[in-house]
Amino acid sequence: MEDQFKREIQEAVQAADHALACLRQADAYLQSAKNWGLFDMLGGGALTTFFKHLKIDDARYEMERAKRALQSFRKELADVDQRLQLELEIGEFLTFADYFFDGIIADWMVQSKIQQAKGQVENAIIQVRQIRENLVRYL
Repeated sequence: MEDQFKREIQEAVQAADHALACLRQADAYLQSAKNWGLFDMLGGGALTTFFKHLKIDDARYEMERAKRALQSFRKELADVDQRLQLELEIGEFLTFADYFFDGIIADWMVQSKIQQAKGQVENAIIQVRQIRENLVRYL
């Protein structure tokens, strides 16, 4: 029975590692989008807006991957009777307004959404890492 429990813990740790990889990549894309957003707020123009939204799209894709990885992690945690309460919302990034009403208010609103998403991803990273560390103690 103990071998089965260890195997379940190892599976949960692997699921955590996958979720963390996705979350870290999303965080990197959001950081890049945030940097482009700052440049955009300082008058970067249409090309800067394009690159910012390219990174936002990359982050959105990676956050979707992270959501699926977190669902898998939740399932593995259930096997070892652990719980994970995370909310990871992508939201809308006001793309239309940012392109067609390119100005400081639209840029600030997009920047705020990027920062909110980045905060959620950072929180998820902390929680998954803490749970992973607790799981590893049983190995």
